[in-house]
Amino acid sequence: MTANDSANGGASKFSIDDISGNRTPFTVEANARSHSLYVDDGGRIGSRTSTPSTEIHTIDGDTPTLRLQQDGSSGFAPQTWDVAGNETNFFVRDVTNGSALPFRIRPGAPTSSIFVDVDGDVGMGTSSPGSQLDIRDTTTDVVLSLNAPNNTAAITSTISTGAIALGFATDAFAVNVATNGNAAAFLFKQNGDLMVPGDVITSSCPTGCGPADFVFAPDYSLMALADLREYLSENKHLPNIPSADEMSAGVSLTWMQMRLLEKIEELTLYTLQQQALIEGLSQEVSQLRKLAP
Repeated sequence: MTANDSANGGASKFSIDDISGNRTPFTVEANARSHSLYVDDGGRIGSRTSTPSTEIHTIDGDTPTLRLQQDGSSGFAPQTWDVAGNETNFFVRDVTNGSALPFRIRPGAPTSSIFVDVDGDVGMGTSSPGSQLDIRDTTTDVVLSLNAPNNTAAITSTISTGAIALGFATDAFAVNVATNGNAAAFLFKQNGDLMVPGDVITSSCPTGCGPADFVFAPDYSLMALADLREYLSENKHLPNIPSADEMSAGVSLTWMQMRLLEKIEELTLYTLQQQALIEGLSQEVSQLRKLAP
């Protein structure tokens, strides 16, 4: 045990020296603060506290920190990490690379903000994720936000079989989907347009939008053209079709397609009625011509 360096101007300290190994495994400098290292009767270690409440308990007035430093002595590249916390956040600092903060948690974050289950599933807002990524919120709508600088970053990732990629293309948000090596991109344009590389297929529709073939039923009552003319004069739109004001609030495309098909089928019936009338008049004209002197 050594108290102070023997050399003139040496350090004022207390140390335990390994004379055989020429090492000093333990040193306390003069003026070290009280309880710089404290081991209580339960084996708990306190740093700057004489009342440690956990196995290792450290106290500081500003951002208590644990440093993990790989110094390169074993042949691996030097790298230093800090794990710290303060009134602003708990964080991991990448000291070697510009002291970036790749991981941060704000005080007050709810329980299970990020949860990794035994099978690797990740829950956000839940401790029982039911899929590879399960996001839940019991107080508001769940929102997943994707942002890129100036919203112009193109998607450059290669999509393999069964993959999906989300990102920004020029003037659009893109959803890339791949199945069996064939990729397709859906673009949501900034002007509100949706560009789909294939057909849009629906399996259901709102109440009352079923197939329009009922128009061809024997008991279907086709509106007389005179009544249709009066209806158009009063309402300025076809029967069973929303007005312009009603459509400005939005309309189901599936429902509208069925209604337009209904109008086409009614138009076909009107055309057939007119054709029958034309053929009847043509026969009458032909008979009258035969009777003419």
